Amino acid sequence: MRFRAAFCSCVLVASSAPAGTAQQPDSVAAGATKLPMVTVTERRAGKDPHRTPLAVTTLRPDAWSARLGLGMQDALSLVPGVLAQSRSGGMDMRIAIRGFGARGAGDRSNAGTTRGIRFLVDGIPETEPDGRTSLDDIDLWTASSVDVIRSNASALWGNASGGLVSVSTVPEIDAPAFMARTLVGSFGYQRNMVQLNGTSGLGRVFATAVTTKYDGWRGNSQNERQLLNAGILTTVGDRTNLGVLLLGSSNLFFIPGPLTQAQFNADPSQPNATYASRQERRYNRQARLGVTLDHRLDDTQSLTSMLYVTPKFLQRSERGTFRDFTRYHAGGNAMYSMEGHWAPEVAHRLSGGLDYAFQDGAILFYSLSPTNGRGTTLRDNKREGASNLGIFVQDEIEVGRWGVTVGVRSDNVSYDYQNYITPQIDAAKTFNAIVPKVGVTYRLSERHSVYANIGGGIEVPAGNETDPAGTFGQDTVTAINPLLDAIRSTTVEIGTRHALGPQRLGPLALQSFDYDAAAYLIDVTNDIVPYRGGRFYFTAGKTRRIGIELGVHARTSFGLGVRGAATISDNRYVDYVVDSAHYGRPGFTARYDNNRVVGLPRYVGSLQATWEPPMWNRLTIGAGVLVTGGYPVDDANRVGVPGSDVWNMSVAAAELATFSGLSLAGVLSIENLLDRSFVGSGYLNPDVVGGVPLFIEPGLRRTVLVSLQFRRVR
Repeated sequence: MRFRAAFCSCVLVASSAPAGTAQQPDSVAAGATKLPMVTVTERRAGKDPHRTPLAVTTLRPDAWSARLGLGMQDALSLVPGVLAQSRSGGMDMRIAIRGFGARGAGDRSNAGTTRGIRFLVDGIPETEPDGRTSLDDIDLWTASSVDVIRSNASALWGNASGGLVSVSTVPEIDAPAFMARTLVGSFGYQRNMVQLNGTSGLGRVFATAVTTKYDGWRGNSQNERQLLNAGILTTVGDRTNLGVLLLGSSNLFFIPGPLTQAQFNADPSQPNATYASRQERRYNRQARLGVTLDHRLDDTQSLTSMLYVTPKFLQRSERGTFRDFTRYHAGGNAMYSMEGHWAPEVAHRLSGGLDYAFQDGAILFYSLSPTNGRGTTLRDNKREGASNLGIFVQDEIEVGRWGVTVGVRSDNVSYDYQNYITPQIDAAKTFNAIVPKVGVTYRLSERHSVYANIGGGIEVPAGNETDPAGTFGQDTVTAINPLLDAIRSTTVEIGTRHALGPQRLGPLALQSFDYDAAAYLIDVTNDIVPYRGGRFYFTAGKTRRIGIELGVHARTSFGLGVRGAATISDNRYVDYVVDSAHYGRPGFTARYDNNRVVGLPRYVGSLQATWEPPMWNRLTIGAGVLVTGGYPVDDANRVGVPGSDVWNMSVAAAELATFSGLSLAGVLSIENLLDRSFVGSGYLNPDVVGGVPLFIEPGLRRTVLVSLQFRRVR
């Protein structure tokens, strides 16, 4: 605890990156001031994407404004290399970037969380020290930009960095503004938002409140969430920026569970009978206070730091028990940067710093009452402490058109588990790693570059994954599975990005045309695979992922806009032997070399097109499709999810009417336009009951949405 207190004090003194914003959308209200492009990712990944040897995508609200917006898939499905699936039509997501995070399927301790990807909101980690991320505090209606780094970024952000998703909630216009939005739709979907942005004697102030209610289209799949996001940004002297950020949410969501193929064919809206009888659900309440400080020592040197604390109160009905978690998650970071020259033509930017986070708290398991609430019998009483310390340094060197980035990071992730009922199973474990990365860029022009990089990755098993298998009484041996090791990976990547200005391609007149393309090869050792719906986890000896990605964004002079993303990949076990003792066959093994990795499709693609008719320049008509290839859900590759194509359309009016200084806008959108029955997500290595696997989470059927927005900007 002394180290924690000392670290927190150092961070407060040092100073940190303010909540970030990104480039402005094309349409900004008259009289509003555009803010400079300052994103959280720039602090470590570089300011200019054409000088950054990483695959980076930035999205703004116009990319998802006409969509449901309940989950992150409406934005992330537009990013190449990303698989984003809504598990039951609500806000529970399964998200993978280049295969990292694919095991976040099943339910149990995987419901409502992701793996292998680091999430930030205004620069503050949503990801816990063990690598899990709950998405309770992320809402696209509050987002002003979403930055996605698809490259293996462990050398910059450490554990759980198969990729990075950074969400900014700071409004992009520096002017007094008010916005209210309401939405109603199929299956009892209701959503309301109020957003304020202005200035006071303290500085710039903003606040957003969102309430969501959803009856669910499947049985036992209802959601209800309230979210508040607010902040104050101010300056202290000429060289210091200060931010105080507050975020809180209350999120209750029910879990409908998996179906067999026969149940899916008969009625995809039905819940799993066991899940429904227990009303399996999660009720998460949490708040966060964050302080950021950015201080320039002089024209070439700066200090940034951040400190946050997040108390959490989590309740679950799960596997016949009622579970109470009282946790606190806290931490911060500090970074020093210096810009200089080694020679007149050799510029460089040196940066280094540290990240620290810890989480701890009481965990109580009770019996389930007849009404599926907390029973009277205490079944378990324990704590699961986790901490993560990372130290990093990197240098970005520029010589003419060439750029070289060299970085290295050291991470220490520690677990300390105590059981107050069965203390003999108490355990502690530490994972250590040193991760390097080298990247090279060459700028063909200021808006056209090619790059290559090679780097390592580290991802420790998450807290619930370290639990040993609850089979044949073996879960009474130790609290931490001694067989699981950290996932280690090596990524080789090449890519290019090009932003073209206005030009003519044959008969087509373009206002803009941007594309980025990348190819990668990732070798992974100790890949972790869930079994029996996430009851326990095995380690695959080695897997290999090979893929190519393409992202395109174009706009023509006659109002047509197109945004597309496509990924083709091959993901296979290279060396994988499974000991199937947990299925009652001691001594039996199965070898799955060259089988496809579970949960990863060969191809994923999305296309969104919009048209603004010249005669109605305030009207936008949109249509799109998301195509997902089939994938196996078991290591033997005998059971799989079929591919799907899901269409959507929308009509948006930017100004239906104006009155009393307010403008009224409206959107009509339809998700799953053709009302197709498809598999939204699959449980990996699922439970087999009576010889039949339970693995299908049906995708959302046709949903009609109507939204109205009132806005005033002065």
